[in-house]
Amino acid sequence: MDNRDNETIHFDCSRGCSVTKNPESGETECEYRQGCCKLADFNWFEGVTQAQYKDIFEVRFKNTRKDFYVNNSGQTIKTGDLVIVEAANGHDLGIVVLEGPAVGRQLKCKGISPEETQLKKIYRKAKQFDIEKWQEAIAREQDTMIQARRIAAELGLDMKVGDVEFQGDGTKAIFYYIADGRVDFRQLIKVYAEAFHLRIEMKQIGARQAPGLIGGLAICGRELCCANYITNFQSISTSAARIQDLSLNPQKLAGQCGKLKCCLNYEVANYADAHSRIPSVKEPLEFEDGPAYLAKVDILQETLYFTYEKGSLANLIPLSASEVREIQMMNRNGERPESLLPDIEPDAPEFVSAVGDDSITRFDKPKKSRNRSRGKNNRGRSGDKPARNDEGQAREEHSSEPRQGRGDRQGRHRNNHGGERRKPHAPRQEDAPQTASDKNQEG
Repeated sequence: MDNRDNETIHFDCSRGCSVTKNPESGETECEYRQGCCKLADFNWFEGVTQAQYKDIFEVRFKNTRKDFYVNNSGQTIKTGDLVIVEAANGHDLGIVVLEGPAVGRQLKCKGISPEETQLKKIYRKAKQFDIEKWQEAIAREQDTMIQARRIAAELGLDMKVGDVEFQGDGTKAIFYYIADGRVDFRQLIKVYAEAFHLRIEMKQIGARQAPGLIGGLAICGRELCCANYITNFQSISTSAARIQDLSLNPQKLAGQCGKLKCCLNYEVANYADAHSRIPSVKEPLEFEDGPAYLAKVDILQETLYFTYEKGSLANLIPLSASEVREIQMMNRNGERPESLLPDIEPDAPEFVSAVGDDSITRFDKPKKSRNRSRGKNNRGRSGDKPARNDEGQAREEHSSEPRQGRGDRQGRHRNNHGGERRKPHAPRQEDAPQTASDKNQEG
């Protein structure tokens, strides 16, 4: 079956097996899958034999129904075999899930003595005919459950059919129902027997047992504890939520069964132990700069948070349980500590930049300065070069020189191309031609 496509395999997690059809022979093959089992037990003694429990096996059926059987068939049976077992009426088909010394531990855990208790028998291993008949009965379970719910609603019974399990031979069906009070089934059983032509057995389950039978995922994302390993349900009260400082919101504290979650009891012992080391603060702590009021308590860290503003959660100052006891002892003796503020440094988050304190514009391209280009034009005309070591002086020199307008540049451009000519500028005094009198004076 390893070389077949997974699409042709049907995984029956309610019974812990995978069913597939052999394309060559056309036979139905069923294999045990331990990971699919609800309330599965790991065999730590695999490979270890013990003569006392060599013929006792644990056989499981649908959901969480399991029982112990004795092998009187003379056949060699091991974990994962499909076997035909004794039933009240007819026979049933189940899967062997535990053998060897681990069975003895399970018997002691459940208070069953093999010497005093008469265990049911294993008739033989299941044949191909038994497996096909078993699969036909399983295929009828879903439709039977829907029709059973409709019939119960028509009769006006205050109940809900949670699941239906057919016996291996298909002659009997077990109806699991949930009801708050007592229900009269006399008329209901007659209607069921006429509609389904089966022997009818009604089993009432509690609201906390129904999710374990049906299965599902909890709010934590994992499989429901009642479907995974819990067999004995302990009483749960709201005190378990109070001691863990949880919000008493029924929607958050309730599970899929509508009752308080079983996981509320998991850490109660740890919280109770931590509570015993935390002092009781009924009055504010007295300091020289004013009273400090209790704002909140971290139970597991054994830390109490105080503030100088009553009813506020701002400026919280943490104190350990031992420090609070010392301050309470000082207040009883009439002493007041100075203050909480000097001894406590604020726990502000420190943000460290990977590039230090550089400017955020360090990767930007430098912009070209207009003054620099203007300075080049001015240097071409006057020959003066502004000092680079003094930016302020250079800017003053640029600003003192007259700027060339856009119109002047355009006019000069026209003159070069034969356009409109402008009047020439008056010659400067140093460029005027010398007269004869001037030459004589020079001579």
